[in-house]
Amino acid sequence: MRADRNLAGRRVVITGASSGIGAATAVAFAKAGARLVLGSRGKDGLDDVAQRCVEAGGSAIVRTVDCTDAGAVAVFAAEARDLLGGIDLWFSCEGVGVLGRYEDVPIADHARVVDVNLVAHMNDVHAVLPIFLAQDHGTWVNMISAGGFIATPYAAAYSASKFGLRGFSSALRGEVSKRPHIHICDVCPTFVDTPGVDHAGNYTGARLSLPPGSLAPETVAKAVVRLATHPRNLTAVGAPAIAFKLGEFAAPNLLAAIMSGFLDSWSARAADGNDNDGVLFEPGVPAGPDGGRRDPHRGRKVAAAAGGMAVLVLAGVGVWLGRRR
Repeated sequence: MRADRNLAGRRVVITGASSGIGAATAVAFAKAGARLVLGSRGKDGLDDVAQRCVEAGGSAIVRTVDCTDAGAVAVFAAEARDLLGGIDLWFSCEGVGVLGRYEDVPIADHARVVDVNLVAHMNDVHAVLPIFLAQDHGTWVNMISAGGFIATPYAAAYSASKFGLRGFSSALRGEVSKRPHIHICDVCPTFVDTPGVDHAGNYTGARLSLPPGSLAPETVAKAVVRLATHPRNLTAVGAPAIAFKLGEFAAPNLLAAIMSGFLDSWSARAADGNDNDGVLFEPGVPAGPDGGRRDPHRGRKVAAAAGGMAVLVLAGVGVWLGRRR
């Protein structure tokens, strides 16, 4: 049955749309009746997602774009505006990662993570914000993650980019505070079952997989789609927002140490793997109709994952409070 098309005619742009959360969100918007322009580095992946949008009862125009190229993003945004007659929501979902102890990862790989996860998002906004200002409305949705609140050992550059994105959003929010119809929205999920780990650079010496209980990308997509009609500054997915906020000031060093110990154990139990840079510097392959997910039982594990994240943060809070007595 076709979904209720409650966003019929809404003009939506998604970058990083060729797999994972970006792809799931494109399909969700297509089901709701939105008009879409999708961008990413990989043409094959975009074509695959566009076909899924058609099967969902919608349609999508696709364009290849490397969002680390500010000039290319400006051209892409102008074309999307002209094709759609304006832009109501732009979802920046491009992202990459590299796993390994900081000193073991080539500095070029660290720089690439920051370029894609932070600078590319800044390029997106630099291109679309003038459109929003001219229209006097628009919503920018910024894909961050729980990693914007809780530092991630074995992914130091990822942490740098995600913490940076949060600061960037906050600064933008201040600049548009007198424009009540322009919204800057952060989305922060916990682990999500996407090809992200497969696509990441990996210098751990181990073949890593997702932790148990990772969220379905459709769960995150649903949260993004809701922002089109109910924009809010922070949307946490997979754990309470209060857990992120408490963890931010309560015991960040302890939480990072706990996470580092978990990752030490996780990688030690994994099968041996070869060091590589994943798809940091070139597009990944199409994820396919299942989005490239690996865990067929994730639906039964989501509650456990959310609870585990909350417990981790709240445990740190408890230790911090105890030290202050």
